Amino acid sequence: MGRVNDLDTFRTLLTPEGTGLLDSLRDYDPSQELAVATRLRRTYAPELVSAALAQARLRQRAVAKFGADDAYRMFFTPNGVEQSTRASVAAYRARVFAAQGVRGVADLCCGIGGDALALARAGISVLAVDRDELTAEVARANAAALGLAELIEVRCADVTDVDTSGWDAVFVDPARRGGRGRIFDPEAYSPPLSWAVGAARKAPFAALKIAPGIPHESVPPEAEAEWISDGGDVKEAVLWFGGAHASAHARTPGTVRATLLPAGATLRTPAPLPAPPVGPVGRYLYEPDGAVIRAHLVADIVTACDGRLIDETIAYVTSDEPYDSPFTTAYEITDELPFNMKKLKALLRERGVGILTVKKRGSAVEPEELRRKMKLQGRGSATVFLTRVAGAPTMLIGRPVRQG
Repeated sequence: MGRVNDLDTFRTLLTPEGTGLLDSLRDYDPSQELAVATRLRRTYAPELVSAALAQARLRQRAVAKFGADDAYRMFFTPNGVEQSTRASVAAYRARVFAAQGVRGVADLCCGIGGDALALARAGISVLAVDRDELTAEVARANAAALGLAELIEVRCADVTDVDTSGWDAVFVDPARRGGRGRIFDPEAYSPPLSWAVGAARKAPFAALKIAPGIPHESVPPEAEAEWISDGGDVKEAVLWFGGAHASAHARTPGTVRATLLPAGATLRTPAPLPAPPVGPVGRYLYEPDGAVIRAHLVADIVTACDGRLIDETIAYVTSDEPYDSPFTTAYEITDELPFNMKKLKALLRERGVGILTVKKRGSAVEPEELRRKMKLQGRGSATVFLTRVAGAPTMLIGRPVRQG
């Protein structure tokens, strides 16, 4: 990443010369970096060129999370791009804070400021804290770049030393990556989950951002646990504490919730339902959204559609009647076969299937490997599910059902 991690060099990007250089690199092709760098070094200092090219690459990567309008005005670190909250998720969470009447949030472990920016845009004052000096400087630069500096105070400090008693709410986003990659033990977060929970309990209202794979038994009983997906991909889980305002965004201790963005559809239950029934594959198959699965709310889908699971360990729901829900993708099943590559190939060839969508749960077969072996030809399309039905390796063939 060049010298993007050097604080003094980063500050050169904030000068008129640095911002002008960055603006000129908005559409540059990283594959042409050597030629671009050689040309720019005739005009600019080598350190500035290296930092600008590294920052330009980070901005291009950040477009997927922040959108082009913001990403090309913001500043990033490699870890910041990787670990920051997607803008749509941060905006949703900011709406929850605002609905609770929160006017000021202490954002602990703020990173490059993704959540602080969303909170400020919701009209909330933010104390953004990070112990890394460069990261804090980047957060400060982002607040200024997006015209939110008056609402965001950035402080470089250890979050465990910060007094949050004067703030309406606390938001904590512990670091979940270390030198060896992703951290799965919540007590190995930085700061540990137990410290974050302690900070949340002291606040009138609080949210803790955690990894979506957190064990349910690690969720404190006084928290509401919410799993959030965006565009069908599970992005994070949040533990909510406190809050008294009754609204669509009200939070209830002990409740689990799955929320789907961008629509904002939410499924919640105060207590998990009993294990759902298991039975034969019906006419329809429903694939629950990943947030529903992570929240252990598949049984709620089974109940709602008067259906059943196809296997007690597989999160595919089936029923004999159509069921329309934002929390599932529906398919009409035309064939159920024991797992056999040759039979599948013959059936697809017979039906002229040239476009095959492969989905799997409970199967070791890789979708790309299967497509390669099928040698597909034709104009037809189909979806094949590689899974288990009542414990037996099975292939289900069908087509999507348009919902809504």
